[in-house]
Amino acid sequence: MKIKINELIRGYSGSVRTSTGKEYTGIDLNGIRRVAAEADISTRAAEIAALKLEIIPVRYFRNIASLGIAGQARLLSSSVAVVGAGGLGGLAIELLSRLGVGKITIIDGDRFSEDNLNRQVLCREDDIDRLKAEVGAQRVRAINSAIEVVFHPIFLTEENAVELLSKSQVVVDALDRISIRIVLEKVIGELGIPMVHGAIGGFLGQVATIMPGSNILSALYGGDAAPSARGIEALLGTPTVTPAVIASLEVMEVIKFLLDRGTPLKDEFLYLELENAIFSRIDLQR
Repeated sequence: MKIKINELIRGYSGSVRTSTGKEYTGIDLNGIRRVAAEADISTRAAEIAALKLEIIPVRYFRNIASLGIAGQARLLSSSVAVVGAGGLGGLAIELLSRLGVGKITIIDGDRFSEDNLNRQVLCREDDIDRLKAEVGAQRVRAINSAIEVVFHPIFLTEENAVELLSKSQVVVDALDRISIRIVLEKVIGELGIPMVHGAIGGFLGQVATIMPGSNILSALYGGDAAPSARGIEALLGTPTVTPAVIASLEVMEVIKFLLDRGTPLKDEFLYLELENAIFSRIDLQR
């Protein structure tokens, strides 16, 4: 069967020329779909098989110079959970889909409202009052049909968190309440997986990769935060640009972890004050 798949991929591949004149051996979306159908495998499996032959699915070509062929294949074999599908989470979902992360789990029990339109990339006027998690899953499928997407239109709680997150390699924190972030931190400690934390308010933001058992958020905010307690966004609002910057940095942290490269923000905050372009790294273990 493996030989047949390889033959199919080679048969549907060819020389591809970019807009800058560069040529490479690639396979387009129609070719990938034909391979998947004829070999009776998933689209994602067909993409991974092509990459192993150093034949690049056209959709990922502009990733390869930075991620490498092996890195792209590794992303396609990875699983990420995004908790919260609003300002931070919606853009994280969009970016993870375009990167080609193989499985994305979306958890959010909220519905879109009109005041989400200023910053939540998943929200269009027609989506007002629709479930954020459901819209997010539809967006993933529209962007990248190779990705397996699972959505849970419920809120994360201490009771359901282990079950919802246990099959993911890393969790993206796109929440807006301190108490549930602390719950999430506790659960990733139990599961032994990292979480990428992001928070925003006004033109301020922070990002950190929190390792299992470090309990940084609990120490920072206190373990007894009120269930309704929110960060400074309740006071400063959430202008359009801030979630875009912070969500992008969160996804970069996910890439670092999944591909084991770069310098992750392990147990330290990258603090951003966008209005004056101030970026500071704060070691939280000191």
